[in-house]
Amino acid sequence: MSPSTGSGLSLGHPVLLVVGLLVVAALVTGAVLLVRRRSAALAAAGVAASGRRGVPLALWLSLGGVLLLAVAWAGPAAALPVGRSAGTVVLAMDVSSSMGATDVAPSRLAAAQQAADAFVDAQPDTVDIGVVGFDQGALTTSLPTADRAVTKAAVANLRLSGGTSLASAILGSLSAITGRTVTIGEDGALPDLGYWGSATIVLLSDGGASGGGNQDDATAAATLAQNAGVHVETVGVGTAAGANVEVDGYQLHTALDADRLTALAESTGGAYHPASDAAQLDGIASTIDLRLTVAKQDVPLAGGVAALALALLVAGAALTALRTGRLV
Repeated sequence: MSPSTGSGLSLGHPVLLVVGLLVVAALVTGAVLLVRRRSAALAAAGVAASGRRGVPLALWLSLGGVLLLAVAWAGPAAALPVGRSAGTVVLAMDVSSSMGATDVAPSRLAAAQQAADAFVDAQPDTVDIGVVGFDQGALTTSLPTADRAVTKAAVANLRLSGGTSLASAILGSLSAITGRTVTIGEDGALPDLGYWGSATIVLLSDGGASGGGNQDDATAAATLAQNAGVHVETVGVGTAAGANVEVDGYQLHTALDADRLTALAESTGGAYHPASDAAQLDGIASTIDLRLTVAKQDVPLAGGVAALALALLVAGAALTALRTGRLV
């Protein structure tokens, strides 16, 4: 890591700056001595020196140009605030039995997996993406990472299992974001997770609740996410008409619960995104607005400093030509 100042400036090669400064110091010393010797020689010959005594302005401009070249040589950079899509996204994927329904072809889960892959491809490299599969509980299948191959493999490996707990989906996602196990106290107490404003949970589900947790649990989990500054963006997978699925030998009817997913998202500052067919799911990445964060980013200054140095050198040469008829 390059040394930096409190003002956010840094040098890629500070040793080169020291060498450059020594060269400039030697040039300044030589210029001053040369002017003094020339003045002394003129005085000894009885010739009065014309104009102002001391180092000419043209020489000072040229020396300033050399100094700036030394600075540019050292690779200066400034840490400036830059707005960008950056942070962490956790894809919370519903793998409950109802996601096997075929009202979205080829099935809700398969369509959601396809949409998740498209979402991953659409994100910039500055966004780390994790995957959490949930039914009655939640299992972190891939921690947030910039490796898209790992994320896609985790999505592809999801399989149907059990009931649905949206509370577990949110708590499991918060655990992946914070790197610690997040739970709600038996008395309903919510832990302090700190602030994670650059994190977003994208929850793909049909919204049905069965086999784990209740609406109060999901509400408490959503409140916890809101307190931590984490938005939950919900994606409805399924249709209002629904379809039948076979669970343990029984035929059960399951339909999309858009109202529940909408309320859950809006309580955290997020939004609900309807996707009743595969075509809508494929385009879901363009409808989810990930928040821009402001991060410090090193911006190279060498080019600008070198351009200014060149301007000073040209100005010094021009003044020298005007004053003496020579460039040096």
